[in-house]
Amino acid sequence: MNTMQAAQRVVMRTAAKALAAVGQQRWSTGTLAEIKETSPPMFCMQCEQTNGNGCEKVGMCGKIPAVAAMQDNLVHLVRGISKYAHAARVLDPAASDPAVDRFMLEAMFSTLTNVNNDPDRFNAYLREAEAMRAQARELYIKAGGKDDLGGAATYELAGDDENEEAGVLERAEHYDPDTFALLELITYGAKGAAAYAHHAMVQGKESDSIYAGLHECIACTDDPNASVATHLGMALRLGAVNLEVMALLENAHISSFGVPTPKTVNTSPVEGHCILVSGHDIRDLKNVLEQTEGKGINVYTHGELLPAHGYPELQKYSHLVGHYGGAWQKQRMDFTRFPGAIVMTTNCLIEPKSTYRNRLWTRQTTGWPGLKHMVNDDYSEVIAKALELQPFQGSEQGRTGPMTTGFGADAILANADKVVGAIKSGALKHFYVIGGCDGRETNRSYFSDMAKSVPSDSVILTLGCGKFRFNTEEFGDIGGIPRLLDVGQCNDAYGAVRVALALKDALGVASVNDLPISFGISWFEQKAVAVLLTLLYLDVKNIHLGPRLPAFLTPTLVDFLVKNYGLSPVGDGVVDAAKLYAMKSNNLVAAAA
Repeated sequence: MNTMQAAQRVVMRTAAKALAAVGQQRWSTGTLAEIKETSPPMFCMQCEQTNGNGCEKVGMCGKIPAVAAMQDNLVHLVRGISKYAHAARVLDPAASDPAVDRFMLEAMFSTLTNVNNDPDRFNAYLREAEAMRAQARELYIKAGGKDDLGGAATYELAGDDENEEAGVLERAEHYDPDTFALLELITYGAKGAAAYAHHAMVQGKESDSIYAGLHECIACTDDPNASVATHLGMALRLGAVNLEVMALLENAHISSFGVPTPKTVNTSPVEGHCILVSGHDIRDLKNVLEQTEGKGINVYTHGELLPAHGYPELQKYSHLVGHYGGAWQKQRMDFTRFPGAIVMTTNCLIEPKSTYRNRLWTRQTTGWPGLKHMVNDDYSEVIAKALELQPFQGSEQGRTGPMTTGFGADAILANADKVVGAIKSGALKHFYVIGGCDGRETNRSYFSDMAKSVPSDSVILTLGCGKFRFNTEEFGDIGGIPRLLDVGQCNDAYGAVRVALALKDALGVASVNDLPISFGISWFEQKAVAVLLTLLYLDVKNIHLGPRLPAFLTPTLVDFLVKNYGLSPVGDGVVDAAKLYAMKSNNLVAAAA
């Protein structure tokens, strides 16, 4: 066991004891039991935009009750798969089945917010889940297991869209509120980590230790003896697994596309036929570029694919002409205005308008009823549609100015001497990590307010689609160091962690918390939950999270996170920027002296 692992075990034990001491508290209003008495058509509380305590008639994402029940059933069947897969590995560490492991990733990913709302696809997933659970059980028996494991391992569907045991409200009846909230935190974090692992898997990067860790964490959410004291450690264990996942995904991107380099990206449309690629999957983007080369089609990125412009292997394609539009929540406007074919590689997809339905394709886990779905890497139909549609007519002015990206951890650390020199001279006094998942709410202006209010001697590291609220602003530089550094996609939080750890070592301080690095994290869905658990695993403190705290957390859990990690709901962005600067700005000067 290395020093970090030993330290984290101490953190886990201390945290479990602290939370167990207050584990008998309950929600003061809107308990799940009270909600269940009203017999709502559905109940989902996994994302930030959830309506009140949870969505009860239709999801804010557009998810209908039948699909919500199918997703609950699928996740519960995956719990059964993971119980067998984990138990098999306990008996025989070599016991694994790639088909079972990969299906677990895809199934969990498919239930993320704004990924897939197609009931036909979930019917197919449920049939496959039943087969995979039988396969995982056989793996367990071959490893020496003798008895069925019960619970989700033997759960029988009453109907694809009936979730009599698998739904949130039904499962909550078996636990005290704080324990159940913790189990939901683990479930949603596992969904996010599985999504990141799926991104790496489709690029040929897999890890048995990641599969083992995810199965262990998912299996624990069906433990009938779960308690806050026993399962807080599993939440932090999931944070550790997701750290490994993000490292694997970074390696997958770099080995496939090269080390990102800073790049100023055009946002003005260019005359000609066109394809827009949205979502997160850079491999799909590269396939589109390869298959459109020489065909007179310009390719644009959208949303979280902006950082793809920083990769050298993609910079080789001259017909990758720019980025179009903003974050995911503006896609209905962006896709309507875009005249060409559109490919949605992965999340985030919202209900498409009729103005572009016939020119939108989904890929991988993504789906919506009635949309064309690509089951392989052949983009010939998309290309034909792009050539058929009207092109951009003449050069048009972009709705925003150019955007700069490509400041991954390696690009920043290549200039470590310059950064440390600026710190020691007193020119650079503070780092802010501002970003994450964006959303519709007006109070998300908190993050742009914070970014625009950081003192002139501070640098902003940004990532995820939250950056689109301020990444066209002019922030200037500090001695040649840009004051706004776009680290990449949401999973590139790993890069921000690498930078922080490197600064800690360079300045000789004991902890990242001894550095003046402040976190303003915008969360929306389950990938952000996974990242939050990773930051907690690393014992990062004083994170400002918003715009609202998760509905699935009880007051007890929130109180624990506030007292033990300094987690804070967002307030006023201008005020918080000043407060965070005052809290830590002197530490860096002292550390550098």
